[in-house]
Amino acid sequence: MIVVAGEALIDLVPERTSSAAAGDRLPALRPARGGGPYNTALALGRLGSPTAFCSRVSTDGFGEALLEGLRKDGVDTALVQRGQEPTTLAVASIGADGSAGYGFYVQGTADRLFTLPPSLPEGVSALSLGTCSLVLEPGASAYEELLRREAARGVFTTLDPNIRTGLIPDADAYRARFQGWLPHIGLLKLSIEDARWLAGSEDADDVETAVGEWLAAGPAAVVLTHGGEGLSVRRQDGSVLSVPGERVDIVDTIGAGDTVNAALLHRLAGHQALSAPALAKLDEAAWRDVLGFAARAAAITCSRAGAEPPYASELA
Repeated sequence: MIVVAGEALIDLVPERTSSAAAGDRLPALRPARGGGPYNTALALGRLGSPTAFCSRVSTDGFGEALLEGLRKDGVDTALVQRGQEPTTLAVASIGADGSAGYGFYVQGTADRLFTLPPSLPEGVSALSLGTCSLVLEPGASAYEELLRREAARGVFTTLDPNIRTGLIPDADAYRARFQGWLPHIGLLKLSIEDARWLAGSEDADDVETAVGEWLAAGPAAVVLTHGGEGLSVRRQDGSVLSVPGERVDIVDTIGAGDTVNAALLHRLAGHQALSAPALAKLDEAAWRDVLGFAARAAAITCSRAGAEPPYASELA
């Protein structure tokens, strides 16, 4: 079983046929289930991987809808904590190219109060973390402790920082904390935009140097997403493999990176590579299969509104 730990929230997404076009000053917003870890868990469930979600979710109507969405797609919710605090809200803005930006309402919300759970069940093959859950205290420290504890007992771990700059008051402090996670990470996946931010530079050589330093700090591999240009992986031997993106009419990019997280884990499991030693030995053909599968899955997500990752049948 793969455990995904982190926030579940509600995205408020602008309607494509908003009444604002008819003269209203405010666009119509549609509530949609979201949050990077939530989307990753949902995508894994749809792909058919045995998956559990570990989080703290509100008992309000939004929280009930979030859990119902997971259960519908076969995700185990036994590790979910509940609280009466409201659900976190993220207001999305969609650019002309389909890219998404977010503003967050996080004060006093349920997912911030996540506490360290007892040891995860035996048979857990991987733990996936990232996004807001590793930023917002006091829950961030509990998720970090979960990462360190499970890595120490041999669970394969993956991290997608999925940087949301509006939630990070001290960039240098976050970068230092990120460096502290790397020795406990088996696979680091991040967008090229996040890599630039974490490296503190837009220069390609600086980013390349930073990726090499991150790789040396612990992960068996680093996967970078390059938007429509595709994905690449840098391995411990220093080699870099790339696959092109799948061409598709983009509606928006919400959930695309989260779908990549799920697709990587799902396909790596198929190659019996959910461990750092196995990942280090994965050959070029297998990596191209894994990256190509993730590119196809992300393209399907981008072809429809909101975070709607594909089912296994759509990738057959």
